[in-house]
Amino acid sequence: MAKRVLILATDGFEQSELLEPKKALEAAGIETTVASPKTGSIKGWNHTDWGESVKVDMRLDAVEADDFDALLLPGGQMNPDALRLESRVIELVEEFDDMDKPIAAICHGPWLLVEADIIDGRTVTGWPSIRTDLENAGADVVDQAVAIDGNLITSRKPDDIPMFAQALIDALEEDEEEEDEKGWEEEEEGLLEDEDED
Repeated sequence: MAKRVLILATDGFEQSELLEPKKALEAAGIETTVASPKTGSIKGWNHTDWGESVKVDMRLDAVEADDFDALLLPGGQMNPDALRLESRVIELVEEFDDMDKPIAAICHGPWLLVEADIIDGRTVTGWPSIRTDLENAGADVVDQAVAIDGNLITSRKPDDIPMFAQALIDALEEDEEEEDEKGWEEEEEGLLEDEDED
């Protein structure tokens, strides 16, 4: 069964940080769902001006973390700033973290990790202007293309997108291998129990 990634965004998301990881995930056979507080479509920000619109697949209030395998949080200054005022967005970030599912946040996206209070003592990166916020939330902040700490995957800027997207794909593939291994072990246990009963 295909893995499913939830993308949370609203107007003002950095265009490349949503579209490019989305494309990479789908090329790897992973399903993506864009959820937003608004319906219809959301408008991207392309460097210095408004960019392309993206169709919203699901309203925020209809989203259940259980239905997805990972969470993707694009940046752009306006997008996470608006989303961190949405209590359901913060609840979802907390739920994905509680379930140890991958959470990938890029650029200003890690602001949402601050708001959800899940980065204390963890290694993260982000856009230079939010690094003080990350430090104040107790994170160990590094300046590198991708920082991975447990289920958290963070990156700094659009230039990091190829490595950022690949890190999320790798995390999902790793999860799948672990699930397959677990399924095989359970199957073996079942076979041994059947033999014992004989």
